[in-house]
Amino acid sequence: MAPTQQPRVLVIGAGFGGLATARELLAAGHRDVTVLERADDVGGVWRDNTYPDAACDVPSTLYSWSWAPKHDWSHRYAKQPEILDYIRTEADRAGLRDLVRTRSEVAAVSWDDTERHWVVTLTDGTDLVADVVVSAVGQLSRPAVPAIPGLDDFAGPSFHSARWDHTVPLRGKRIGVIGTGASAIQFVPGIVDDVAAITVFQRSAPYVVPKPDRAYRPWHTTLFTRAPGIHHVVRRGVFHLSEQLNKTLDDDGRLASGLRRAWQAQLRRQVKDPALRAKLVPDYPLGCKRLLFSNDWYPALAREHVEVVTEDVTAVEGAGVRTGDGTLHECDVLILGTGFAATDFLAPMEVTGRGGRRLDDAWDGGARAHLGMTVPGFPNFFCVYGPNTNLGGSSIIGMLEAQAGYIRQAVDVLAARARTVEVRPEVADGFDSEVQGRLARSVWAGCTSWYTSASGRVTTNWPGPVAEYQRRTATFAADEYAVD
Repeated sequence: MAPTQQPRVLVIGAGFGGLATARELLAAGHRDVTVLERADDVGGVWRDNTYPDAACDVPSTLYSWSWAPKHDWSHRYAKQPEILDYIRTEADRAGLRDLVRTRSEVAAVSWDDTERHWVVTLTDGTDLVADVVVSAVGQLSRPAVPAIPGLDDFAGPSFHSARWDHTVPLRGKRIGVIGTGASAIQFVPGIVDDVAAITVFQRSAPYVVPKPDRAYRPWHTTLFTRAPGIHHVVRRGVFHLSEQLNKTLDDDGRLASGLRRAWQAQLRRQVKDPALRAKLVPDYPLGCKRLLFSNDWYPALAREHVEVVTEDVTAVEGAGVRTGDGTLHECDVLILGTGFAATDFLAPMEVTGRGGRRLDDAWDGGARAHLGMTVPGFPNFFCVYGPNTNLGGSSIIGMLEAQAGYIRQAVDVLAARARTVEVRPEVADGFDSEVQGRLARSVWAGCTSWYTSASGRVTTNWPGPVAEYQRRTATFAADEYAVD
């Protein structure tokens, strides 16, 4: 059969990654592009996470698409409503909204060996056909709900922070919070003034360092708008600083000792009670789990009506949460700040490739993909924000844009001279061996966190700087693929 001159591309997910890929393809002249979005609007995690005080922990100067710099952020670290507005505005400006098909959740993606194309089945039973499928569902799209006995028996309202129920009144209520991760350190300070009491159930204490946030003054916006070159210089400076943070969180680099001192100083200054302070000391190396940035977390925990419980949660009952010491901690509302099922990647979609092979089987023991994007046996299938492309620090948007450019080049090959591109097994195996070898020497190795799969394999994180990844994905190397 002749090569497909206008490949049919389906992108799954309308967050930063999916929209960046669609924009890259559109700019290169590929017109048959559809973005499938399960929700009713674009935005990804910034649409879903609407909990109080939700904000980014990457400086806003860097947290934007390179092709759409924003000069008028209100704060050094932008808050959720402003980021979501940015995504919506730039999607409109780039003509991407017209490509998005909302309320279209994907249930299965299957390769047809005879027709040599993908069949994408939506949850409503609709089948769509595509030459290329790009999964841009991200690593932080599925809330992780812990398997706690009796969770469904709780008598009051309960919800995950990523599905915040704004209809539930919190004023004057006793709140139970399970989890002390990146979301909890924002929403607990966000609600602490309104509630009667908060009981925080902590499995492990996070490292929390000061967040150098502040509101931008009008002259910042004026300067960046009138002199975009200055904004570009500032953006590059923030990027290089974030690269040092990546290195520190990867292999205990030069900033590590400074971050430890900053954490210790903040904890001593903000928590005067020695018993509480002892509860808030992590029992693992800095960087092993996600480093958190907040000026308000420790003061919130030190409030008189807030209690930190370190006993294991054993069950949830109608009246509250039972811990291992037998205590029932009564509460009116239960909030799960338990993060996301990051290592499950494409779940709950079922992806079936060449010869009926399931991606779940290919990923037995932990997900892996060449450059985080392609898997042998799954032709014309690409992941955005796939295995081993997450960062310990810096803006993930730099990684997503690199992937979008790489995928666009692959689609260029398909449009010009081929029906399929499929990464060679030896290439994928070589890349995986290299990455896992580097990760084995990192601070993440041997550490229990959302960075690792149940087998202990580090499946989420990239072991180097963003600049290295950008170099390695700058050119689609056709010789690494079976091009047919």
